[in-house]
Amino acid sequence: MTTQTPPPSTRPTILIVEDDANLRMGLRDNLRDEGYDVTDAPSAKDAAPHLQSRVFDLLILDVMLPGEDGYSFCRRLRAEGVKSMVLMLTARSLEDDLVRGFEAGAQDYLTKPYRLRELLARVQALVRRAGTAPPRVMTFGTFTLDLGRRAVLRADGSEVDLTRTEFDLLAFLLRHRDRALPRGEILDAVWGRDVVVDPRTVDNFVSNLKKKLGWTSTSGFTIHTLRGVGYRMEVLSGGPS
Repeated sequence: MTTQTPPPSTRPTILIVEDDANLRMGLRDNLRDEGYDVTDAPSAKDAAPHLQSRVFDLLILDVMLPGEDGYSFCRRLRAEGVKSMVLMLTARSLEDDLVRGFEAGAQDYLTKPYRLRELLARVQALVRRAGTAPPRVMTFGTFTLDLGRRAVLRADGSEVDLTRTEFDLLAFLLRHRDRALPRGEILDAVWGRDVVVDPRTVDNFVSNLKKKLGWTSTSGFTIHTLRGVGYRMEVLSGGPS
């Protein structure tokens, strides 16, 4: 039997180099949920084989890596001709540290602790500069959600009238479909951490979404209520285009 090599991914490729396992895995999972093809490594040494075998659109480098630090690693990669966009993560926000990162060849710099929404926005901007972008159109049942137009369309092309928050909530649920999403995580992502909102507000918005979408058991998607936790969206037919 002849073994065929699978075709390369058409999704934006990201390499995370972060020694904190919890941060690395959390960031990896969130980026994968956003539609990126993500690889991760705990050090510059461990990242080297990945960089030798493929080209990445974006490198996310922690500054305080064991062995070779993020600055030196980035500087060496640039000297070797690596053209990937670089986002550096650091616990320090001093101007000298920022300048050092940019001088090493990074395009952007984010200080820990960072907000997930801000990191995702910066990642999206950098992969766009690299010439790629995650899927902007997703389908669920007979509906299409267009992130670029910020519109939800029915099969006949008519638009569902959603408020800004309703659209953001639906997009978040859809991007993270098949995951159990606690109400707190939904509130942080959709309303923002600086906004004080009753967790039950999510329940009201989900209910309104179902009504506006005319949801029934045959709709091809569902938003499951997870008692004491939050919600999980499941797409029974269709998916990201």
